[in-house]
Formats: sequence, structure tokens, C-alpha cells
Amino acid sequence: MNNLININIDSMLHEMKLELSALLNYWAENSIDDKYGGFLGEINGLGIVTDKAEKGAVLNARLLWTFSAAYAFSKDKRYLSLANRAYQYLVKYFWDQENGGLYWSLNFDGTILNNRKQAYAQGFGIYAFSEYFKVTGNKESLVYAIDLYRIIEAHYKDHKHGGYFEALSNCWEPLVDMRLSEKDANEPKSMNTHLHIIEPYTNLYKVWSNSQLKVSIQYLLDLFSGHIINKQTFHFNLFFQEDWTCTSQIVSYGHDIEGAWLLNEAAYAINDTNNINRMMDLSIKMVEVTIGEGIAPDGSIYYEKENGRLDTDRHWWPQAEALVGFTDAYLNTNNEAYLQHVNRVWQYIIGTMKDPIKGEWFWKVSDNGKADTFNPKLGFWKCPYHNSRALIEVIKRLGSN
Repeated sequence: MNNLININIDSMLHEMKLELSALLNYWAENSIDDKYGGFLGEINGLGIVTDKAEKGAVLNARLLWTFSAAYAFSKDKRYLSLANRAYQYLVKYFWDQENGGLYWSLNFDGTILNNRKQAYAQGFGIYAFSEYFKVTGNKESLVYAIDLYRIIEAHYKDHKHGGYFEALSNCWEPLVDMRLSEKDANEPKSMNTHLHIIEPYTNLYKVWSNSQLKVSIQYLLDLFSGHIINKQTFHFNLFFQEDWTCTSQIVSYGHDIEGAWLLNEAAYAINDTNNINRMMDLSIKMVEVTIGEGIAPDGSIYYEKENGRLDTDRHWWPQAEALVGFTDAYLNTNNEAYLQHVNRVWQYIIGTMKDPIKGEWFWKVSDNGKADTFNPKLGFWKCPYHNSRALIEVIKRLGSN
């Protein structure tokens, strides 16, 4: 293509394979909690284990997904052993034996700390259990995944206005504070939770092609096109009242580029031609807006924009999701400009985002290139799911192209 720098795809994929191995080795060697069982709750930005840290359902579910996916990709039995460990811990300690579903968090010793039931966490449980079933054939794991799907449909669905509520108590009662984190708005619905419901539903459908699950995925695609994607800006709206009135002026570039490929994946998984065409069109528009607004001069992805103010920090996970989002756009359009964006983000990651001394990726890097060593390397929200998944996806997609 004219004016495009030649990219050696084989060389880039070789680098990605090496980095994927390094990431998985980091988590295999550093995440195990030998003292209290399962996995550690936190390792700080300097690489020091935080004593008696809280253990979150999201991190543990993501670890189960990661080690399962890593085994599927590499056939390295070390990752299967870690997936087994993650599965056993999740079922034994996070699963509510009385009411069903996953508790939000545990103390360091496995006792319950916060028994609320965040829809987001139930979604990641589906994602993890379905992936574990995919690689092991463990039917119990599939049962857990299906149970969580039915729990979300039975308890979180808003039958009046549509969509899914954010959070409930351990026995499925409404909560006053439904926030996913302190950063989030206390609203009954969010883009983020809906994105991480359609994502696991898609993964579950790949191993359990249930007709009602297909309807649920179609329902979610309608919600995204009807309420969550802003038809004027082609950004995601982030927070909503029950009637879908948008209450947020924040643009999340990482979620935009992540959602662009996840919505395509959902449409393809259920083999729905109308939705494939609709999501393809919307996803390309979202990718183009990200390119126009969210890319720094060095090719990396800015964090977000709120009320017109740009947060120029580069967080680890938007860089990872951009690798897949741009790859997806390239393969869907054959426009090599998107491949250039894959390469530019990748060069930023290995040159700036990766910690060359202690391993893994920094939580974030400032606009002037200063790496953040305050936020965790491993923690409640810092996990191997975004970056390992991105590398697996790009290697598989471009390696077979």
C-alpha cells in the first residue's frame, strides 16, 4: 500500500510469542499463594508481595481463564496445573453454596470479606468456567458456567427497561451502592458490565450452543446498538439510569477498541448475518474514532477523556485491547493502515509499557514516558487476562492469515 511502512508480520509475531511466554512465566512463578492457598491478592509496583491482601473474584476468575487459554494455546501442562488450582480455589471459596453465584471478595485466608454479587464478577465466572471446560472437558465446570448464565438472566435482568443491573446482595436483594469500583459512577447500569456479560455469553456459546443463550446474545447486541453506542460520536456511553438515560460524559478509548472486536466476535459466534453486518459497520466506525481521537503521536492509546479533558496516561490494558481491535479491523477490511496501528502499539508496548527488569507490564506510563511503580503488578484489577489474551488473539489471527 502507498505510504505504508513495510511490516514484517512474522518477526512481529515471533516477538509476541516471546512476550506471551514471558508474561505467562511471570504469573506462573509469582502469583501462587503457598501460605494461604490459591493465588496472591497483590504484588505492588516494586514487586513486593502485599501481606494479607484482599482476594477478588474478578482476578481469580481471570486467572482461571488465562491459564486455561494458555494451556489450549501452548499445551504446556504447567498451565493446566495452574488452571486446576484456580478452578478448585474458585469453586471452594468464592462460590456461594447457599444462594449460588460468586462472592465479590475474600480475606487473604479464604474467609468471606464482601459477599455482594456484582454482575460483572458473575460474567467473568462464566468466561472462566467455560474456558476451563473447553480445555479439560470437566462437565462440572460447564454446569457452573450455565448456572451463572441462568443466575444473571433470573436476577439481574431489567424486564421493564431492558438490560442488566450492576449488583445485588448475596441473596439477590437490591443495593444502594452498586459501583464496580470507587472510580465508577453509582448508577444501576453500565457499559462495562454489559460488555463483560456479552463477552462470557459468547465464550459459553462456543461450548454450549443453547438456543436461549443465542437469543440472549442477540438481545445484548441490540442493547449495544440501541443504547450503549452513541450514534453521534460512535463512542460507548458509559453509565445509565434505569431507563437508559446516559449520565456520563466520559470517553474510554480502551473500552471502545475492546468493544469493537468483542461485539464482532459475538455476532460471528452465533452466526447471525444481520448482526455480523451491523456490528462490522459499527465496529469500524468505533475504531476510526479511536484513531482520530485516542491515539498518541507515538502510536499508543490514551486512557480517557472526561468533559473535554484528555487523560494522556497510557494504561496497560487499552494497549493490549488495541492490538486485537486493530487486527480485527484489518482482517475485516483488508486495509493495511490498521495493521500499521497494530505494529505501532506493539512497538510502544515492548519499548515503554513492558517492565524490562521485574517483568510484566507497568500499570500505566505517563505522557512523558515515566512508568508508574505505585500501582500493583498483580492485584484486584491487575491481571494477565488483557495482555495474554491480546497476544494469543493476534498470534492466532495473523499467524493463520
